[in-house]
Amino acid sequence: MRHRNFRPRLVAGLSLATALTVVAPTIPAAANVAPTPASLLAALARQEIEAGAPGVIVRVDPGRGKPLRIAEQASWTRNDHHLTADSQFRMGSNVKTMVATLILQLVAERRLKLDDPVATWLPAIENGRAITVRMLLDHTSGLADYLLTPDALKTLTGQDERTWTPSQLLTLGLQQPALFAPGKEHAYSNTNYIALGMILEKVTKRSVADLIQRRIARPLGLRHTYLSADAGSRDGDRLAHGYEPDAARLAEMNLPEVAAGLSFTGPQRVGHVGVVGLNPAITWAAGAVVSTPRDWGRFLSALMSGKLLPPAQLAQMRVTVKDPSDASARYGLGLQRHTNSCGTVWGHTGGIPGYSSQNYTDSTGRRTVTVVTTTLFGLRDEKLAVADRKLIDAAICVMLGKPVPAK
Repeated sequence: MRHRNFRPRLVAGLSLATALTVVAPTIPAAANVAPTPASLLAALARQEIEAGAPGVIVRVDPGRGKPLRIAEQASWTRNDHHLTADSQFRMGSNVKTMVATLILQLVAERRLKLDDPVATWLPAIENGRAITVRMLLDHTSGLADYLLTPDALKTLTGQDERTWTPSQLLTLGLQQPALFAPGKEHAYSNTNYIALGMILEKVTKRSVADLIQRRIARPLGLRHTYLSADAGSRDGDRLAHGYEPDAARLAEMNLPEVAAGLSFTGPQRVGHVGVVGLNPAITWAAGAVVSTPRDWGRFLSALMSGKLLPPAQLAQMRVTVKDPSDASARYGLGLQRHTNSCGTVWGHTGGIPGYSSQNYTDSTGRRTVTVVTTTLFGLRDEKLAVADRKLIDAAICVMLGKPVPAK
């Protein structure tokens, strides 16, 4: 699942006291002194909490000096956990960049080709001779998204506690009508990355979780990054607690993705439900990685600076197609190119119940930015969505060393 999948299609803001952790200078007292980037981002993070966000983390590494690190949380969440700028969070669709990196490493090793028909590795996919590995990577396969089916949404929200195998998730996606002929359009689908995870395991004879550790996490020293197999197995005290609107608020929001009567399971919290106990395994290779802002920044830096892929494969990763759902973005091979008023950045977005994030780097990997909000469906509230967007845009500008636009 990714950030934008639910935000455009998926409660009301609360005025809340907040707990602030900022490892950065604060705004000068003199009224005629311009705010520092750190104080500006801290103020925007507080505004997002006041708009209804349960928690916000910001980490900006401008490429020199110490990174700016901010953590804000609503007062009603403090009995559950203490949010810090180093907390782990569920990455959602950001894992697609890691999966794509693993695929491209195998391409560089000549164990796989981007233009291989998917049927070579997954004969069960109908029309698999016409769909290539490249089409899975850039979402031009036409395969429908399994996560938008009622059965998957029930598991995603905890209403159904069944455990799905990757093969069953793929079948769930294949049971839906194709969106278009292979290669003709772009439509984001988590089914593509379930298929890619299965291809990785067939080619290497190793699990996706093991490949992430062997080929990315351990070489880069990402000590707090892993593919989460099930709720609570390794997701301990470092994991930020995520929250979603409770049943009453979901009913008011009239979400097209959520069937009538569907709600999240978990402890009740001031109009919210705590969802840290939900099982992320329903997203597997499409979204079940846990990480920290520091770890993920290190991963993106290594990727874009050429430490994980040879130049030819990194160049292929950055060949993009138009994303009709987002005028500010284009999609490469598991990598998004995002443009705002301050410039162009590379990375991905991620969304999974309780966690929404945007993670970017510049074209060289020298600068990185992460913004995490500890809710996903809650971002459908217009006031909260506006505050979130302002913080993300400002953080990107600070990362790029550009003035934050006055608006």
